[in-house]
Amino acid sequence: MALKIVLGLLSLSVPTLVEGSNWYASTPISQLKAKGQSTEKLSKRDANPETLYPAHNISVPIDHFQNESLYEPHTNGTFNLRYWFDASYYAPGGPVIVLESGEDTGDDRLPYLQKGLLHQLAQATNGIGVVLEHRYYGQSFPTPDLSTKNLRFLTTDQALADTAYFAQNVVFPGLEDQNLTAPNVPYIAYGGSYAGAFVAFLRVLYPDVYFGAIGSSGVVEAIWDYWQYFQPIIDYGPSECISNTQRLINVVDNILIGRNDTRLTNQLKRAFGLQNVTYNDDFANVLSSYVGAWQGRNWDPAVDASESFYEYCGNVSASTLQFNATAKQTRNVQWLLKAGGYGNETDSLTTPMLNLINYININDVQPCAAEGQTQDSCFGTHNATFYAQDDITQSWRSWPYQYCTQWGFLQTGSGFPSTELPLVSRTLTLEYESIICQDAFNITTPPDTDAINKYGGFNISYDRLALIDGEQDPWRPATAHSPAANNRTSTTDEPYIQIAGAVHHWDENGLFPNETTATLPPAPVAAAQSAEVSFVKQWLTEWKAPTRR
Repeated sequence: MALKIVLGLLSLSVPTLVEGSNWYASTPISQLKAKGQSTEKLSKRDANPETLYPAHNISVPIDHFQNESLYEPHTNGTFNLRYWFDASYYAPGGPVIVLESGEDTGDDRLPYLQKGLLHQLAQATNGIGVVLEHRYYGQSFPTPDLSTKNLRFLTTDQALADTAYFAQNVVFPGLEDQNLTAPNVPYIAYGGSYAGAFVAFLRVLYPDVYFGAIGSSGVVEAIWDYWQYFQPIIDYGPSECISNTQRLINVVDNILIGRNDTRLTNQLKRAFGLQNVTYNDDFANVLSSYVGAWQGRNWDPAVDASESFYEYCGNVSASTLQFNATAKQTRNVQWLLKAGGYGNETDSLTTPMLNLINYININDVQPCAAEGQTQDSCFGTHNATFYAQDDITQSWRSWPYQYCTQWGFLQTGSGFPSTELPLVSRTLTLEYESIICQDAFNITTPPDTDAINKYGGFNISYDRLALIDGEQDPWRPATAHSPAANNRTSTTDEPYIQIAGAVHHWDENGLFPNETTATLPPAPVAAAQSAEVSFVKQWLTEWKAPTRR
């Protein structure tokens, strides 16, 4: 069944905020079953980081806010929060640099202890690098199941309190003879995507615990209807691919919404081999799904996931048929183009539509058939029975609960202004994207975005808080570099850097020395990383131990 994981912001190769993105919101349920919440696993490694960095646990309170009714009934219980660390560069007086893992299992972030910005910062400052898992992800579960009642402790505020508690109470194995808690040593936080916003809030809320923070691609403004996700793709994507996609999607919408003709709708579905997809929005979602792969672009070949985006674009941009098998559909496609309002553009759109039909057939229709599943089970989101599952293995529930209750970021087509052609179907409405909210959690109202935006939203600001964003990131409209944000000047105290040509927290990645002959970070990424090391070192010159204050 089809579900899309939002954000995944997240830090997801394609949105789950992450890291993100709301790819859960309309990602087929079949994909949720197969993939759960794991994203962005780094593959090129000199050594298995899970062997190099064993997992440790710190016991933290389940409920940090005993006086707030939101968390009733309260509990005095604790749970184990996982973390990993590398002290190979540590020297007394060095900082503790905490990478917040966000909406993903923490062990997916372990390669950053080996390479990338976390490693660079630890090496440059004689610091300890840490990866800290977020509650309700990986193995850091405070409750025995993921029922809606037991998810009540999954809020950003509770997780922020976990992160502060960690800094104030951790004892690193092997370093028991040293007091490495805040504020006895400087703590610097880093995060990307959802975690990028998270560490920005951490600096604002716990300034006496975390001495500084770097939020990369931090989605600091929670937005319910986040149609703007697609705007950077329109602005920076291959022009012919974008134009053809907009027009072909408009053909689909003109038939599904404008004509309201059951026979014509069935003819359209049959053309794509998706005649057994019951719901029109599920059908349109399949056709709309590939543009989101733009977020998966990365300069680092170990995590780059752009192949499907460029394959898709290559097909809808081609001036010749890529698959001769679809030629027999030429007259049918020309009729559908006319029915969809593009009869005067059949010469330019017939071949792209034929190529798209075969591309969908190869990548969606045939694999579904080979697995012996119905098309609704492969591509559907309308399945209350699946959403009702809430045992501890249903890890897909965590991020949707967060965006259904607080963050939003539902990536719609219906939100586009009427004067613009959307990049995805207008049948992808708030109602459609929030099916998971209602069926999984019985949530029928918009999220409490004020609970997130109270920290400053677009214009969040604090000393020793750096905001780093990618120019071409589909999450940029929710960051401090959004066109809706105030203009600001970058300073050493409050760095404000937009990385030219970059997508989603490209500064986080890095290479081993033996990889540099094949690939180098783009100059803007290298410059951003160099600046981050430089200003963190400058920040640390300002830190004084409590005994000297």
